[in-house]
Amino acid sequence: MEEAATSRLSFDSMDELLKDVIHQLAVLTPKVLMGLLIFVLFWLASVLLRKFILRLSQQTADFNRRFILRLAGRIATITLLVFGAVSALGTMGINVSALVAGLGLTGFALGFALRDVLSNSIAGILILLYRPFNLNDYITVAGQEGVVTEIDLRYTTLERDDQKLLIPNSVLFTN
Repeated sequence: MEEAATSRLSFDSMDELLKDVIHQLAVLTPKVLMGLLIFVLFWLASVLLRKFILRLSQQTADFNRRFILRLAGRIATITLLVFGAVSALGTMGINVSALVAGLGLTGFALGFALRDVLSNSIAGILILLYRPFNLNDYITVAGQEGVVTEIDLRYTTLERDDQKLLIPNSVLFTN
């Protein structure tokens, strides 16, 4: 008799467990589907924006502006995807405040660790936009002089007397 009561108790608890699982699935399924829909919409928006920016860059004859537009397209795509992922997770019911704080701290740490790289890159973008000098110009900056042979995102290459000098763009921009 005890054995029958124990097996009945386990069947009742299994039945309750199954009902609970079905109830949880019924509650979570719309949230998960809505979160996936939101992420797919952000992904489509990022693809369309990237195609638009690439088409815009192909219409530009200037190589420097084309490079900057492509860089802006990549940054916009990544930003939309990250924002879409965070929005989708929030819609699914996941607490994203810790994730957002973690992303902020990670961004701060990376920015601090890569501040010279970022400084040179931003200066390179500004040099390419404002064009204080062009290729084959003879310039003097920070005690160095030579003919500009290449303007990269991080460095500008000067040549003089068969010698190549790599000048960081942040130095060029500030001096």
